[in-house]
Amino acid sequence: MAQTTETPPADTPDGRAPRSPRASGTPRTPRTPRTPRIHRAWFVAAVTFVTIIGAAAFASLPGLLIEPLHREFDWSRGTIGFAVSVNLALYGLTAPFAAALMDRFGIRRIVAVALSVIALGSVLTVWMTAAWQLVLFWGVLVGLGSGSMALAFAATVTNRWFVARRGLVTGILTAAGASGQLVFLPLLSWLVEHHGWRPAAVTVALAALAVVPFVWLLLRDHPADVGLAPYGGEYAEKPAPVTGAARRAVTVLFKAAKTGPFWLLAGTFAICGASTNGLVKTHFVPAAHDHGMPVTAAAGLLAVIGVFDVVGTIASGWFTDRFEARRLLAVYYALRGVSLLFLPMLLAPSVHPPMLFFIVFYGLDWVATVPPTIALCREHYGEDSAIVFGWVLASHQVGAAVIAFAGGVARDVFGSYDLVWYASGALCAAAALMALVIRRPRTETVSLAGA
Repeated sequence: MAQTTETPPADTPDGRAPRSPRASGTPRTPRTPRTPRIHRAWFVAAVTFVTIIGAAAFASLPGLLIEPLHREFDWSRGTIGFAVSVNLALYGLTAPFAAALMDRFGIRRIVAVALSVIALGSVLTVWMTAAWQLVLFWGVLVGLGSGSMALAFAATVTNRWFVARRGLVTGILTAAGASGQLVFLPLLSWLVEHHGWRPAAVTVALAALAVVPFVWLLLRDHPADVGLAPYGGEYAEKPAPVTGAARRAVTVLFKAAKTGPFWLLAGTFAICGASTNGLVKTHFVPAAHDHGMPVTAAAGLLAVIGVFDVVGTIASGWFTDRFEARRLLAVYYALRGVSLLFLPMLLAPSVHPPMLFFIVFYGLDWVATVPPTIALCREHYGEDSAIVFGWVLASHQVGAAVIAFAGGVARDVFGSYDLVWYASGALCAAAALMALVIRRPRTETVSLAGA
Protein backbone atom coordinates (compact mmCIF):
# COMPACT_ATOMS: atom_id res chain seq x y z
CA MET A 1 0.00 0.00 0.00
CA ALA A 2 1.45 3.33 -0.98
CA GLN A 3 2.02 5.88 1.69
CA THR A 4 0.67 9.37 1.34
CA THR A 5 2.43 12.43 2.56
CA GLU A 6 0.66 15.51 3.82
CA THR A 7 1.52 18.82 2.26
CA PRO A 8 2.10 21.50 4.88
CA PRO A 9 -0.50 24.24 4.81
CA ALA A 10 0.48 27.24 2.76
CA ASP A 11 0.36 29.56 5.73
CA THR A 12 2.65 27.31 7.82
CA PRO A 13 5.83 26.61 5.84
CA ASP A 14 7.39 24.69 8.69
CA GLY A 15 4.49 22.22 8.69
CA ARG A 16 3.25 23.12 12.15
CA ALA A 17 -0.51 23.45 12.82
CA PRO A 18 -1.79 26.96 12.56
CA ARG A 19 -1.94 28.83 15.84
CA SER A 20 -5.44 29.32 17.22
CA PRO A 21 -6.89 32.81 17.18
CA ARG A 22 -7.00 32.83 20.97
CA ALA A 23 -3.26 31.96 21.19
CA SER A 24 -2.23 34.56 18.64
CA GLY A 25 -4.32 37.26 20.23
CA THR A 26 -6.36 37.93 17.14
CA PRO A 27 -10.10 38.60 17.45
CA ARG A 28 -12.06 35.43 18.02
CA THR A 29 -14.47 34.39 15.30
CA PRO A 30 -18.07 33.61 16.27
CA ARG A 31 -18.03 30.26 17.99
CA THR A 32 -19.87 27.28 16.67
CA PRO A 33 -22.82 26.77 19.01
CA ARG A 34 -22.57 23.71 21.17
CA THR A 35 -25.08 20.93 20.72
CA PRO A 36 -26.27 19.73 24.14
CA ARG A 37 -27.57 16.24 24.65
CA ILE A 38 -31.07 17.56 25.28
CA HIS A 39 -31.52 20.88 23.54
CA ARG A 40 -32.35 23.83 25.80
CA ALA A 41 -35.33 24.60 23.53
CA TRP A 42 -37.21 21.65 24.99
CA PHE A 43 -36.76 23.00 28.51
CA VAL A 44 -38.02 26.38 27.32
CA ALA A 45 -41.03 24.67 25.72
CA ALA A 46 -41.67 22.77 28.97
CA VAL A 47 -41.64 26.01 30.99
CA THR A 48 -44.00 27.56 28.46
CA PHE A 49 -46.29 24.53 28.72
CA VAL A 50 -46.39 24.76 32.53
CA THR A 51 -47.01 28.52 32.34
CA ILE A 52 -49.96 28.08 30.00
CA ILE A 53 -51.38 25.36 32.27
CA GLY A 54 -51.10 27.80 35.17
CA ALA A 55 -52.87 30.39 33.05
CA ALA A 56 -55.75 27.95 32.60
CA ALA A 57 -56.51 28.30 36.33
CA PHE A 58 -57.72 31.88 36.04
CA ALA A 59 -59.42 31.11 32.72
CA SER A 60 -61.42 28.33 34.41
CA LEU A 61 -62.66 30.26 37.44
CA PRO A 62 -65.17 32.91 36.16
CA GLY A 63 -67.96 30.43 35.44
CA LEU A 64 -67.64 29.04 38.96
CA LEU A 65 -67.91 32.47 40.63
CA ILE A 66 -71.30 33.58 39.35
CA GLU A 67 -73.53 31.70 41.78
CA PRO A 68 -71.35 32.13 44.93
CA LEU A 69 -70.93 35.88 44.37
CA HIS A 70 -74.65 36.25 43.64
CA ARG A 71 -75.54 34.51 46.93
CA GLU A 72 -73.01 36.32 49.12
CA PHE A 73 -73.20 39.89 47.81
CA ASP A 74 -76.62 39.80 46.13
CA TRP A 75 -75.00 41.16 42.97
CA SER A 76 -76.98 40.53 39.81
CA ARG A 77 -75.65 38.00 37.33
CA GLY A 78 -75.47 40.84 34.82
CA THR A 79 -73.10 42.74 37.12
CA ILE A 80 -70.87 39.70 37.58
CA GLY A 81 -71.05 38.98 33.87
CA PHE A 82 -69.92 42.55 33.18
CA ALA A 83 -66.72 41.98 35.17
CA VAL A 84 -66.09 38.80 33.18
CA SER A 85 -66.78 40.68 29.94
CA VAL A 86 -64.20 43.35 30.85
CA ASN A 87 -61.70 40.56 31.48
CA LEU A 88 -62.41 38.92 28.11
CA ALA A 89 -62.38 42.20 26.18
CA LEU A 90 -59.06 43.35 27.64
CA TYR A 91 -57.60 39.90 26.98
CA GLY A 92 -58.47 40.26 23.31
CA LEU A 93 -57.52 43.91 22.89
CA THR A 94 -54.16 43.45 24.60
CA ALA A 95 -53.23 40.36 22.57
CA PRO A 96 -52.29 42.17 19.30
CA PHE A 97 -49.70 44.19 21.22
CA ALA A 98 -48.34 41.31 23.31
CA ALA A 99 -45.82 40.26 20.66
CA ALA A 100 -44.67 43.87 20.34
CA LEU A 101 -44.12 44.07 24.10
CA MET A 102 -42.11 40.84 24.04
CA ASP A 103 -39.99 42.10 21.13
CA ARG A 104 -39.30 45.32 23.02
CA PHE A 105 -38.76 44.12 26.60
CA GLY A 106 -38.22 40.36 26.28
CA ILE A 107 -40.41 37.32 26.82
CA ARG A 108 -39.21 36.60 30.35
CA ARG A 109 -39.92 40.07 31.73
CA ILE A 110 -43.37 40.38 30.16
CA VAL A 111 -44.53 36.93 31.24
CA ALA A 112 -43.20 37.31 34.79
CA VAL A 113 -44.89 40.70 35.19
CA ALA A 114 -48.12 39.39 33.63
CA LEU A 115 -48.26 36.44 36.02
CA SER A 116 -47.64 38.75 38.97
CA VAL A 117 -50.43 41.09 37.88
CA ILE A 118 -52.79 38.11 37.52
CA ALA A 119 -51.89 36.88 41.02
CA LEU A 120 -52.41 40.36 42.45
CA GLY A 121 -55.80 40.81 40.82
CA SER A 122 -56.98 37.37 41.89
CA VAL A 123 -55.90 37.61 45.53
CA LEU A 124 -57.35 41.12 45.95
CA THR A 125 -60.82 39.76 45.20
CA VAL A 126 -60.69 37.98 48.59
CA TRP A 127 -61.17 41.34 50.34
CA MET A 128 -63.58 42.99 47.90
CA THR A 129 -66.89 44.36 49.18
CA ALA A 130 -68.27 46.22 46.13
CA ALA A 131 -69.01 45.24 42.54
CA TRP A 132 -66.65 47.88 41.11
CA GLN A 133 -63.79 46.11 42.90
CA LEU A 134 -64.64 42.87 41.08
CA VAL A 135 -64.52 44.78 37.80
CA LEU A 136 -61.17 46.35 38.72
CA PHE A 137 -59.46 43.30 40.20
CA TRP A 138 -60.80 40.47 38.06
CA GLY A 139 -61.82 42.43 34.99
CA VAL A 140 -58.97 44.92 34.54
CA LEU A 141 -55.93 43.45 36.32
CA VAL A 142 -56.46 39.79 35.41
CA GLY A 143 -57.63 40.80 31.92
CA LEU A 144 -54.51 42.86 31.20
CA GLY A 145 -52.22 40.22 32.69
CA SER A 146 -53.72 37.32 30.76
CA GLY A 147 -53.83 39.34 27.53
CA SER A 148 -50.12 40.15 27.84
CA MET A 149 -49.25 36.46 27.65
CA ALA A 150 -51.97 35.31 25.27
CA LEU A 151 -51.36 33.34 22.08
CA ALA A 152 -48.37 35.56 21.30
CA PHE A 153 -46.43 33.88 24.12
CA ALA A 154 -46.56 30.40 22.61
CA ALA A 155 -46.08 31.72 19.08
CA THR A 156 -43.04 33.82 20.02
CA VAL A 157 -41.36 30.97 21.91
CA THR A 158 -41.96 28.56 19.03
CA ASN A 159 -40.66 30.97 16.37
CA ARG A 160 -37.50 31.87 18.27
CA TRP A 161 -36.46 28.52 19.74
CA PHE A 162 -37.55 26.03 17.06
CA VAL A 163 -36.94 25.60 13.34
CA ALA A 164 -37.62 21.89 13.22
CA ARG A 165 -40.72 20.48 14.98
CA ARG A 166 -42.51 23.82 14.98
CA GLY A 167 -45.83 22.21 14.14
CA LEU A 168 -45.46 19.67 16.92
CA VAL A 169 -44.49 22.28 19.50
CA THR A 170 -47.33 24.58 18.44
CA GLY A 171 -49.80 21.74 18.84
CA ILE A 172 -48.43 20.81 22.26
CA LEU A 173 -48.55 24.39 23.55
CA THR A 174 -52.05 24.87 22.14
CA ALA A 175 -53.15 21.71 23.95
CA ALA A 176 -51.72 23.08 27.21
CA GLY A 177 -54.74 25.35 27.67
CA ALA A 178 -57.16 22.43 27.42
CA SER A 179 -54.92 20.31 29.67
CA GLY A 180 -54.90 23.06 32.28
CA GLN A 181 -58.67 23.33 32.10
CA LEU A 182 -58.87 19.58 32.73
CA VAL A 183 -56.55 19.91 35.75
CA PHE A 184 -58.00 22.99 37.42
CA LEU A 185 -61.75 22.89 36.75
CA PRO A 186 -62.51 19.87 38.94
CA LEU A 187 -60.20 21.16 41.69
CA LEU A 188 -61.60 24.68 41.67
CA SER A 189 -65.21 23.47 41.54
CA TRP A 190 -64.56 21.22 44.55
CA LEU A 191 -63.03 24.13 46.47
CA VAL A 192 -65.96 26.42 45.62
CA GLU A 193 -68.55 23.84 46.65
CA HIS A 194 -66.89 22.69 49.89
CA HIS A 195 -64.85 25.69 51.07
CA GLY A 196 -66.24 28.72 49.26
CA TRP A 197 -64.99 30.88 46.42
CA ARG A 198 -62.18 32.62 48.32
CA PRO A 199 -59.88 29.56 48.59
CA ALA A 200 -60.42 29.04 44.85
CA ALA A 201 -59.34 32.64 44.13
CA VAL A 202 -56.26 32.20 46.33
CA THR A 203 -55.45 28.94 44.50
CA VAL A 204 -55.48 30.82 41.20
CA ALA A 205 -53.13 33.45 42.62
CA LEU A 206 -50.76 30.81 43.99
CA ALA A 207 -50.80 28.92 40.68
CA ALA A 208 -49.75 32.09 38.86
CA LEU A 209 -47.03 32.96 41.38
CA ALA A 210 -45.67 29.41 41.48
CA VAL A 211 -44.78 29.62 37.80
CA VAL A 212 -42.87 32.93 38.08
CA PRO A 213 -39.59 31.40 39.44
CA PHE A 214 -39.57 28.82 36.62
CA VAL A 215 -40.10 31.58 34.07
CA TRP A 216 -37.37 33.79 35.51
CA LEU A 217 -34.76 31.07 36.05
CA LEU A 218 -35.33 28.76 33.08
CA LEU A 219 -36.88 30.86 30.33
CA ARG A 220 -34.63 32.85 28.01
CA ASP A 221 -35.65 35.36 25.38
CA HIS A 222 -33.47 33.98 22.58
CA PRO A 223 -31.19 30.95 21.94
CA ALA A 224 -28.25 33.30 21.49
CA ASP A 225 -28.59 34.31 25.16
CA VAL A 226 -27.15 30.91 26.08
CA GLY A 227 -24.90 30.50 23.02
CA LEU A 228 -27.18 28.08 21.17
CA ALA A 229 -28.74 27.77 17.77
CA PRO A 230 -32.51 27.19 17.68
CA TYR A 231 -33.53 23.55 17.58
CA GLY A 232 -33.01 22.31 14.03
CA GLY A 233 -31.59 25.64 12.83
CA GLU A 234 -28.35 27.61 12.52
CA TYR A 235 -26.85 29.94 15.07
CA ALA A 236 -27.88 33.58 14.74
CA GLU A 237 -27.15 36.62 16.84
CA LYS A 238 -29.96 37.99 18.97
CA PRO A 239 -31.74 40.78 17.08
CA ALA A 240 -31.95 44.25 18.52
CA PRO A 241 -35.18 45.19 20.35
CA VAL A 242 -37.96 46.14 17.94
CA THR A 243 -39.55 49.51 18.64
CA GLY A 244 -42.01 49.88 15.76
CA ALA A 245 -44.00 46.66 16.09
CA ALA A 246 -46.96 48.27 17.88
CA ARG A 247 -47.22 50.99 15.22
CA ARG A 248 -47.16 48.34 12.52
CA ALA A 249 -49.96 46.43 14.26
CA VAL A 250 -52.16 49.54 14.18
CA THR A 251 -51.22 50.30 10.57
CA VAL A 252 -52.15 46.80 9.44
CA LEU A 253 -55.45 47.07 11.28
CA PHE A 254 -56.45 50.26 9.45
CA LYS A 255 -55.44 48.80 6.08
CA ALA A 256 -57.21 45.49 6.67
CA ALA A 257 -60.35 47.29 7.86
CA LYS A 258 -60.77 48.65 4.33
CA THR A 259 -61.26 45.13 2.96
CA GLY A 260 -64.40 43.01 3.05
CA PRO A 261 -62.84 39.68 4.08
CA PHE A 262 -61.49 41.23 7.29
CA TRP A 263 -64.97 42.17 8.50
CA LEU A 264 -66.40 38.79 7.56
CA LEU A 265 -63.59 36.99 9.37
CA ALA A 266 -63.86 39.30 12.37
CA GLY A 267 -67.64 38.87 12.43
CA THR A 268 -67.55 35.08 12.27
CA PHE A 269 -64.82 34.90 14.91
CA ALA A 270 -66.74 37.27 17.19
CA ILE A 271 -69.64 34.81 17.02
CA CYS A 272 -67.16 32.00 17.69
CA GLY A 273 -66.06 33.74 20.89
CA ALA A 274 -69.64 34.49 21.86
CA SER A 275 -70.67 30.84 21.50
CA THR A 276 -67.64 29.40 23.33
CA ASN A 277 -65.72 31.49 25.90
CA GLY A 278 -68.49 34.01 26.47
CA LEU A 279 -71.38 31.56 26.63
CA VAL A 280 -70.36 27.99 27.49
CA LYS A 281 -67.20 28.62 29.51
CA THR A 282 -68.88 31.40 31.52
CA HIS A 283 -72.51 30.27 31.83
CA PHE A 284 -72.64 26.49 31.35
CA VAL A 285 -71.92 25.66 35.00
CA PRO A 286 -74.55 28.05 36.49
CA ALA A 287 -77.06 27.01 33.82
CA ALA A 288 -76.58 23.33 34.64
CA HIS A 289 -76.82 24.16 38.35
CA ASP A 290 -80.16 25.87 37.68
CA HIS A 291 -81.44 22.45 36.58
CA GLY A 292 -80.19 20.76 39.72
CA MET A 293 -76.83 19.45 38.51
CA PRO A 294 -74.04 19.66 41.14
CA VAL A 295 -71.35 22.24 40.40
CA THR A 296 -68.61 19.60 40.46
CA ALA A 297 -70.45 17.48 37.87
CA ALA A 298 -71.04 20.48 35.58
CA ALA A 299 -67.40 21.57 35.91
CA GLY A 300 -66.31 18.02 35.11
CA LEU A 301 -68.33 18.11 31.88
CA LEU A 302 -66.71 21.42 30.96
CA ALA A 303 -63.29 19.86 31.56
CA VAL A 304 -64.15 16.97 29.24
CA ILE A 305 -64.96 19.53 26.54
CA GLY A 306 -61.33 20.63 26.85
CA VAL A 307 -60.10 17.09 26.14
CA PHE A 308 -62.08 16.76 22.91
CA ASP A 309 -61.12 20.33 22.02
CA VAL A 310 -57.54 19.09 21.48
CA VAL A 311 -58.70 16.26 19.21
CA GLY A 312 -60.99 18.56 17.22
CA THR A 313 -58.32 21.20 16.69
CA ILE A 314 -55.76 18.70 15.36
CA ALA A 315 -58.36 17.13 13.06
CA SER A 316 -59.45 20.56 11.83
CA GLY A 317 -55.87 21.38 10.88
CA TRP A 318 -55.71 18.16 8.86
CA PHE A 319 -59.00 19.02 7.11
CA THR A 320 -57.82 22.58 6.40
CA ASP A 321 -54.89 21.23 4.39
CA ARG A 322 -57.31 19.26 2.19
CA PHE A 323 -60.58 21.21 1.91
CA GLU A 324 -61.62 24.79 1.24
CA ALA A 325 -61.35 26.77 4.47
CA ARG A 326 -64.51 28.85 4.09
CA ARG A 327 -66.64 25.73 3.55
CA LEU A 328 -65.14 24.13 6.63
CA LEU A 329 -66.01 27.23 8.64
CA ALA A 330 -69.58 27.12 7.38
CA VAL A 331 -69.91 23.46 8.42
CA TYR A 332 -68.36 24.06 11.85
CA TYR A 333 -70.61 27.01 12.69
CA ALA A 334 -73.73 25.27 11.39
CA LEU A 335 -73.07 22.16 13.47
CA ARG A 336 -72.29 24.24 16.56
CA GLY A 337 -75.51 26.18 16.14
CA VAL A 338 -77.57 23.00 15.92
CA SER A 339 -75.97 21.58 19.06
CA LEU A 340 -76.69 24.76 21.04
CA LEU A 341 -80.35 24.70 20.00
CA PHE A 342 -80.69 21.23 21.57
CA LEU A 343 -78.81 22.05 24.79
CA PRO A 344 -81.81 23.46 26.80
CA MET A 345 -83.56 20.10 26.37
CA LEU A 346 -80.51 18.20 27.62
CA LEU A 347 -79.87 20.01 30.91
CA ALA A 348 -80.96 17.86 33.85
CA PRO A 349 -80.03 17.10 37.48
CA SER A 350 -77.81 14.20 36.43
CA VAL A 351 -75.49 13.38 33.55
CA HIS A 352 -77.15 11.17 30.93
CA PRO A 353 -76.01 9.78 27.53
CA PRO A 354 -77.54 12.56 25.35
CA MET A 355 -75.69 15.16 27.45
CA LEU A 356 -72.44 13.21 27.06
CA PHE A 357 -73.00 13.16 23.30
CA PHE A 358 -73.41 16.96 23.33
CA ILE A 359 -70.19 17.36 25.36
CA VAL A 360 -68.18 15.24 22.91
CA PHE A 361 -69.75 16.82 19.81
CA TYR A 362 -69.43 20.39 21.07
CA GLY A 363 -65.89 19.77 22.35
CA LEU A 364 -64.72 18.61 18.92
CA ASP A 365 -66.08 21.87 17.47
CA TRP A 366 -64.86 24.21 20.25
CA VAL A 367 -61.83 25.74 18.50
CA ALA A 368 -61.98 23.79 15.25
CA THR A 369 -62.64 27.19 13.64
CA VAL A 370 -59.09 28.40 14.36
CA PRO A 371 -57.09 26.55 11.62
CA PRO A 372 -59.40 27.55 8.71
CA THR A 373 -59.62 31.13 10.02
CA ILE A 374 -55.82 31.38 10.10
CA ALA A 375 -55.69 29.85 6.61
CA LEU A 376 -58.11 32.48 5.26
CA CYS A 377 -56.09 35.28 6.87
CA ARG A 378 -52.96 33.89 5.21
CA GLU A 379 -54.74 33.57 1.87
CA HIS A 380 -55.95 37.18 1.87
CA TYR A 381 -53.22 39.06 3.75
CA GLY A 382 -49.98 37.19 3.09
CA GLU A 383 -47.04 38.22 5.26
CA ASP A 384 -49.29 40.39 7.45
CA SER A 385 -51.66 37.51 8.16
CA ALA A 386 -50.35 36.94 11.69
CA ILE A 387 -51.07 40.53 12.66
CA VAL A 388 -54.47 40.44 10.97
CA PHE A 389 -55.30 37.25 12.85
CA GLY A 390 -54.32 39.01 16.08
CA TRP A 391 -57.04 41.60 15.44
CA VAL A 392 -59.50 38.90 14.35
CA LEU A 393 -58.71 37.20 17.66
CA ALA A 394 -59.48 40.48 19.42
CA SER A 395 -62.95 40.41 17.84
CA HIS A 396 -63.32 36.86 19.18
CA GLN A 397 -62.76 38.10 22.72
CA VAL A 398 -65.01 41.14 22.26
CA GLY A 399 -67.80 38.81 21.10
CA ALA A 400 -67.14 36.64 24.15
CA ALA A 401 -67.30 39.72 26.39
CA VAL A 402 -70.66 40.82 24.98
CA ILE A 403 -72.34 37.45 25.47
CA ALA A 404 -70.79 37.00 28.94
CA PHE A 405 -72.56 40.19 30.02
CA ALA A 406 -75.74 39.66 28.00
CA GLY A 407 -76.08 36.07 29.25
CA GLY A 408 -76.05 37.23 32.86
CA VAL A 409 -78.60 39.96 32.15
CA ALA A 410 -80.88 37.49 30.34
CA ARG A 411 -80.74 35.14 33.33
CA ASP A 412 -81.71 38.00 35.66
CA VAL A 413 -84.59 39.15 33.46
CA PHE A 414 -86.06 35.83 32.28
CA GLY A 415 -85.01 33.54 35.12
CA SER A 416 -83.48 31.08 32.64
CA TYR A 417 -80.64 30.78 30.12
CA ASP A 418 -82.86 29.18 27.45
CA LEU A 419 -83.15 32.34 25.35
CA VAL A 420 -79.36 32.72 25.36
CA TRP A 421 -78.83 29.21 23.96
CA TYR A 422 -81.39 29.75 21.19
CA ALA A 423 -79.98 33.19 20.28
CA SER A 424 -76.45 31.76 20.12
CA GLY A 425 -77.64 28.96 17.83
CA ALA A 426 -79.12 31.58 15.49
CA LEU A 427 -75.89 33.58 15.56
CA CYS A 428 -73.92 30.48 14.57
CA ALA A 429 -76.25 30.04 11.57
CA ALA A 430 -75.48 33.64 10.58
CA ALA A 431 -71.75 32.93 10.94
CA ALA A 432 -72.08 29.94 8.61
CA LEU A 433 -73.63 32.17 5.95
CA MET A 434 -70.96 34.84 6.46
CA ALA A 435 -68.22 32.26 5.97
CA LEU A 436 -69.68 31.22 2.62
CA VAL A 437 -69.71 34.86 1.46
CA ILE A 438 -65.92 35.14 1.80
CA ARG A 439 -64.40 34.98 -1.67
CA ARG A 440 -60.98 33.99 -2.82
CA PRO A 441 -58.64 36.91 -3.54
CA ARG A 442 -58.44 37.78 -7.23
CA THR A 443 -54.84 39.00 -7.10
CA GLU A 444 -51.77 38.07 -5.10
CA THR A 445 -51.71 39.32 -1.55
CA VAL A 446 -49.47 42.24 -0.69
CA SER A 447 -48.08 43.63 2.55
CA LEU A 448 -50.69 45.81 4.23
CA ALA A 449 -48.09 47.60 6.30
CA GLY A 450 -46.48 48.94 3.18
CA ALA A 451 -49.65 49.53 1.23
